[in-house]
Amino acid sequence: MMVGEPSLKSTTSLSVVVPAYNEQHLVVSSLERLRQLDESPVFDRIKVIIVDDGSTDETAAELERYRIALGNISSQKTEWLFIRHDQNKGKAAAIHTGLTHADTELTAIHDADLEYHPQDLIKMARVFLQEPADAVFGSRFLASEYRRVLFFRHEIGNKLLTLMCNLVTDLNLTDMETCYKMVRTDLLKSIPLVGKSFEIEPELTIKLAKRHARIFEVPIRYSGRTYREGKKIGVKDGFRAIYAIVRFALSDRVFGEDEYGSQILGRLNRAPRFTAWMADFIRPYIGERVLEIGAGTGNLTMQLIPRKLYYASDINPHYITYLQNLIPDHPYLRVGYTDGEKQDSFPLEEKFDTVVCLNVVEHLSNDLGALRNIWDSLEENGRAVVLVPCGPKLYGTLDKVLGHYRRYTKEQLAEVAAKAGFHVEDVLPFNRAGTPAWWLNARVLQRTTFGLWQIKALNILTPVFRLIDRFLPLPPLSLIAILRKPVSEPAGSLQDAPRAEIAPQEAAR
Repeated sequence: MMVGEPSLKSTTSLSVVVPAYNEQHLVVSSLERLRQLDESPVFDRIKVIIVDDGSTDETAAELERYRIALGNISSQKTEWLFIRHDQNKGKAAAIHTGLTHADTELTAIHDADLEYHPQDLIKMARVFLQEPADAVFGSRFLASEYRRVLFFRHEIGNKLLTLMCNLVTDLNLTDMETCYKMVRTDLLKSIPLVGKSFEIEPELTIKLAKRHARIFEVPIRYSGRTYREGKKIGVKDGFRAIYAIVRFALSDRVFGEDEYGSQILGRLNRAPRFTAWMADFIRPYIGERVLEIGAGTGNLTMQLIPRKLYYASDINPHYITYLQNLIPDHPYLRVGYTDGEKQDSFPLEEKFDTVVCLNVVEHLSNDLGALRNIWDSLEENGRAVVLVPCGPKLYGTLDKVLGHYRRYTKEQLAEVAAKAGFHVEDVLPFNRAGTPAWWLNARVLQRTTFGLWQIKALNILTPVFRLIDRFLPLPPLSLIAILRKPVSEPAGSLQDAPRAEIAPQEAAR
């Protein structure tokens, strides 16, 4: 299905995760404030998830009394969930626990004290209704109606940490350490958060940036308390935050384990110069009405636009959501779900002059059926640009972990393309320079992932590879087929053959 500019909704749903530790005097008042959300027309459903992180004071007893009292208050909108850790595990652990129970569109964090004002959550949620936002941070340092005047040195520390984080992420945040972070729940759940305590603030910020999330800021009120009043964060936490910024700046673990291999594919995206080389290589064959299958997070897409129409598609819901957020700034862009093996998932209402399909066909058991679906989506005389891995003898552990059914020879690729009804204009070698590294990692060392520093080295060396690749006496790591759909139907074509009868090509290993 083709997706244009995302429609703006008038309401949304929100989960509020409340980590609580030794807040017997304030936790009930803090939770009572959250009941204000029930009156807002912005939310059609609210879920408040309180996680008592092994408190040693009377916090658990206060929470139990409040839970019982809530039984006498009717609300059609708000659900309350109370959870307790047997021992103290840290703020991040409490957030992790709460997040597993979040089942709404948005999730926000709310501390179990009185420093933050829940009415600001309403202001933050409105941004999601008006903008293609992935996350909204509530900034204590932007102009707001009022704020409590407190520690100058504490503010300097916050701004220093924000500056360091901005240098790492290339963002211009004003308040990285804010508790009030509201994030799309599906995005938040897909990020592997490993911090144990207050490190979660820089970790989440850095990983959102590395996921190319669209982050907005809104001014919020802040009534910070003194250490005498129970403030817990201190100088040691500041040094832990500095360590966390360095740690997560060097890490690229920004996707959780999933069926799409998002983490491995995400690491490959850390070589933008290589993507630019690939884009420049295929650019002469690209028309003005383009369907890209397997667009990922749009690294190649952004290299090939603008076009009269560019339809970017994938099967990974995280990628599709990210691509949809590009639409407002790129009105010619359309986004949708396309599975190469499922003809009804293609945008049947359109015909394209070009289909770009890079590093996809090898993932499909029925490569012939996928190429036939591509053929169907092209207008007459349209062109398909298909990149696949080359060299059956190179098939190894990396192919298995990436889900490759096969690697192709030039003859095998041309044969299956011809069977699908294409005229094969050319099959071009690409990336000879990468063959030794693939052979070493996949066949000799039998690795199951790409080293981050290897990917960074690839990015640095790509300009050199571009210059010398054609002269190297090595087989290519990839093949790029330039395929043309004939103007008239070839005699005896497979057009009328039932798709279920198109058998997959045997895996060549």
